[in-house]
Amino acid sequence: MDIKNQKIALLVDGDNAQSKIMDLVLEEASKYGKVTIRRVYGDWTTQHMNHWKSLLNEMAFNPIQKFSYTTGKNSTDSALIIDAMDILHAELVDGFCIVSSDSDYTGLAKRIREAGIFVMGIGEQKTPNAFVKSCEIFTYVENLEPKAEVTEKRATVKKTKEKVAVNNKLINKAYDMSINESNEAYISTLGTNLRKLDPSFDVRTYGCKTLTQFFSKLPGFLVVDNLINGLNNPLIKRK
Repeated sequence: MDIKNQKIALLVDGDNAQSKIMDLVLEEASKYGKVTIRRVYGDWTTQHMNHWKSLLNEMAFNPIQKFSYTTGKNSTDSALIIDAMDILHAELVDGFCIVSSDSDYTGLAKRIREAGIFVMGIGEQKTPNAFVKSCEIFTYVENLEPKAEVTEKRATVKKTKEKVAVNNKLINKAYDMSINESNEAYISTLGTNLRKLDPSFDVRTYGCKTLTQFFSKLPGFLVVDNLINGLNNPLIKRK
């Protein structure tokens, strides 16, 4: 199926997610299809959810009420999980986007994948690895937030060099999975395999906008333009 025609259910844990970046979250989820179901879960009788209310009509989200019957217990996650399973069994969508940094959704993500349905997650970098790895794609909200200050950009560049070195093993493994008989790898195939090995892999973590730009900065690899029918699908070679 054409990714543009995929139907995506965007389910947001309102107790756990940030309303201020929901426009960026919606934009990110829309890269993988049409977001046809948009729901925010929480106890809308509490002041905690007030900052969400202005976004409901603006971004066409449906508020799902879940009362907190017991102090210290979060009933939002159970409501989201039950709804997700109903949507899954009704075959209403082709994929899910779960917005939360809570490990309680690990089992849900696994179950959706077992059904052969696309599942992605969006959450903070503090998100437990179990939930991250259970998704096909996981995007950190820190990579969605614009870096406005120059000092932040410089700090990002410094961290980039450290992170590239740390992830060399992952990059080399994905490259070896992707190479053809000429020991070259298409950038698109390489990107797919990087996500398979690490759902949270995102070139924005390294201060890059594209995978091609990312590999052009790596000292051990060479990017070669490869025009096919007027479209460029670069090849990556190991130096």
